[in-house]
Amino acid sequence: MDAPAQYLSWNFVLISIPNILVILGMVLVFVVALLAPFPHDDSGEQRPGGRHD
Repeated sequence: MDAPAQYLSWNFVLISIPNILVILGMVLVFVVALLAPFPHDDSGEQRPGGRHD
């Protein structure tokens, strides 16, 4: 923690390794949230308004 961060450089893009790890972690959480199934009621009853989710 005392040492300065290492950086990755692609032409005009300069980003530190810890920052790229945080960004990749956020993208991973976002993808998992998209793929995770939503909880739903298996009772078969319709909700008010005629919707059947």
